[in-house]
Amino acid sequence: MDPSWIMPVKDRAVWVDDMLTYRIDSLLPNLMKRTGIDLWILISREYNEDPVMKTMLPSAWLSARRRTIFVFSQKEDGATEKVAIARYSVGKLLKGEWNIDVYPDQWEALVNYIKEKDPQKIGLNYSKDFGLADGLVKTEYQEFLAKLPEGFHDKICSAEDLAIGWLETRSKKEIEIYPQLCKIGHGILREAFSKAVITPGKTTTEDVIWWLRQRVVDLGLKTWFHPSVSIQRKDEEKFDHLRSFSKRKGTQIIQHGDLLHVDFGITYLRLNTDQQQHFYVPHPSETSVPIFLQKAFKKANRVQDILTANFDIEKSGNQILEDALAQAAAENINASIYTHPIGFHGHAAGPTIGMWDNQGATVGRGDYKMYYNTAYSIELNAASEITEWNKIIRIMLEEDGIFSEDGFYYPDGRAKEIYLVD
Repeated sequence: MDPSWIMPVKDRAVWVDDMLTYRIDSLLPNLMKRTGIDLWILISREYNEDPVMKTMLPSAWLSARRRTIFVFSQKEDGATEKVAIARYSVGKLLKGEWNIDVYPDQWEALVNYIKEKDPQKIGLNYSKDFGLADGLVKTEYQEFLAKLPEGFHDKICSAEDLAIGWLETRSKKEIEIYPQLCKIGHGILREAFSKAVITPGKTTTEDVIWWLRQRVVDLGLKTWFHPSVSIQRKDEEKFDHLRSFSKRKGTQIIQHGDLLHVDFGITYLRLNTDQQQHFYVPHPSETSVPIFLQKAFKKANRVQDILTANFDIEKSGNQILEDALAQAAAENINASIYTHPIGFHGHAAGPTIGMWDNQGATVGRGDYKMYYNTAYSIELNAASEITEWNKIIRIMLEEDGIFSEDGFYYPDGRAKEIYLVD
């Protein structure tokens, strides 16, 4: 992986601030119009930020300051007015509007602004089903209501759809950078699963995991979850894919003939990747991956195709899951699907398309429908009976992709084969 692909920190800051400016000025007005909310209020205290507010902070802000209040209001011309009822302007994004000499109490300053705008719908971030849209804490909510005139109380509504829309929608600038993010992740994996890192009979799965963690730090990046490396091989042990999520097996020594699986993701430019791939450790006499493993892999590729072909803005996550599983079954593929949105968060806001421990409907999050210009980690597996090993194995894949009006695509492609550790 070429380190020159990664921007210096200062350049990253410029990129992030440009991205936020565009999102607030160009995306947010349309999202507010779509959801019918004409005043959106986000309230957080330092180090206890609303997940949505956290994504709106400029590059030089690593947290909110004291109590920070963002207010976005729809103007008659369709633009969005953006202010901070706070002691500080929020970089160049939101101008500070709290005049402490006129309104010594911050809540009174907020209420005065609300009175001036006289909104019809006041959106607050609370949600039963989506944790990322449930960032308003109880204390802030109670204090706000205590100060807000009762005539405005019946105008308060959940900003769930607006918060999810903000989090899930990818701007043109983000979509253009995603190929690079995915390429960096793929490059790190190819480095990790090579003879430079793995020596059969000596290297352990934990060695590879911690090599990945160290490599990410050395590149000035972050991981948003601890990677995992698992092994399927010709032995008596039955492979339980559910255990890979709940009770992963401990350290194992990597041997010739092992089928290795990795789950790995990075954070860069406030965006995330989530990738799962397979690598085969050849015996000294082997120069390619065994045909029976290649055939098993193709089944998982086919499930990817089935799933993404069912993406449709008229469908909920639950409906997409049901249709894709039915089609896979009709093709005699034993599939499991547990796909999730990705973006500002790894397990991001948007429609849930199956869960690893629930292949039926997910109430609430699975009922949410798809929108264009959103990103997903296509996460799933396909089981195959391998007579050569006298057992069932699972090919577990995950690749990041974009869903637009032109359809679905993988920004840096997807794995179409099991790679050799070479």
